[in-house]
Amino acid sequence: MTGTSDSQPTATGDGGRGADPLLDKSQQHREAGVDADNPFGIPGRPMNHRSPFRVGFGAALGAGLVYVLYVAMVNARGALILILVAAFLAVGLNPTVSRLERMKMRRGYAVALVFLAFVLFLTIVGYAIVPALVEQITHFVQSIPQYVSELENNRSVRNLDAKYHFIDKIQTFATQYGTRIGQTAASNIANAARALANLFFNTLTVLILMLYFLSSFNQIRHTVYSTVPRSRRARAALLGDEILGRVGGYVTGAFVIALIAGTASLIWLAALGVPYPLALALIVAIADVIPLVGATIGAIVVTAISFFVSVPVGIATLAFFTAYQQIENYVIYPKVMKRAVDVNPAAAIVAVLVGGALLGMVGALLAIPATAALQLIYREVIAPRQDRA
Repeated sequence: MTGTSDSQPTATGDGGRGADPLLDKSQQHREAGVDADNPFGIPGRPMNHRSPFRVGFGAALGAGLVYVLYVAMVNARGALILILVAAFLAVGLNPTVSRLERMKMRRGYAVALVFLAFVLFLTIVGYAIVPALVEQITHFVQSIPQYVSELENNRSVRNLDAKYHFIDKIQTFATQYGTRIGQTAASNIANAARALANLFFNTLTVLILMLYFLSSFNQIRHTVYSTVPRSRRARAALLGDEILGRVGGYVTGAFVIALIAGTASLIWLAALGVPYPLALALIVAIADVIPLVGATIGAIVVTAISFFVSVPVGIATLAFFTAYQQIENYVIYPKVMKRAVDVNPAAAIVAVLVGGALLGMVGALLAIPATAALQLIYREVIAPRQDRA
């Protein structure tokens, strides 16, 4: 007979291997080895790790991902700086929150109290500095003709002017510069408003992020530690807590040193009758937070302004800041920062220069605690491995 037997394979075009697994679900399960323990089948043999195609593809993919990450970080540089500043402030303020917690205060209340105190400090700084700064600049611009007249009445200056005629040049420059300032100010009101809006938005963003980091500090810390393998987690937690403690100690110490500098400046300026002593003292305190060069910048600004009061007052202020900086560098700073950071002076200078070149003032602020953290990691992790090698 020419009939087809039931035992003969069906003409499926696959050489008798059964139905196509892409079209037949049951065949797909059979070939994959699906069972109760392996709902998606049994994994096949791994690919050859030495395959040229796999090595080349992996290298190209890794290079592409690194480039994409670099471009993303460059484009998001502004946002990353805001996040970094907020995290830095949160780490610095967390010891105060922890101290309040040890005084039986709930963490939520402690975070709220510290956050409100920080916002109040920023408000006082803005209220004291901005109006005084605007008024001082306006008064200086308006007083330029008076300063020129005083120069004309000086005998030595008159003799030099008769020879070089520089007073006429100063008057011409002042007139042209004042006119140019007025024209520029009139044409750039929109830019100034945009800059103020950006400053307000950035400050608000930093405050919100700082509040989030403070309130979730322990959860974030535990999450980061949980990414470390279990066998190394305890040691990583000890090192991480030590780094956080050093960063927090540095921030607290920097604020203490700045507070001392601002208080001393306020007392001195008020005693000499320098106008706007609170605003000038706050400028000194804020500038003093910047490592290495901040104290000098604040002293130069305040000394220059004090010379407009009188020459003796300016000279006395210059002598005061010169003496105070020696006391701060050799007495106050070592005592306050001794337990927080212990960084080689040469390494600190290099770190501040590199940090300032990379991230500006933010990089300079983060340079010293970052160097202290790297120094701790080198001493506790890298150096022991090198000694055992």
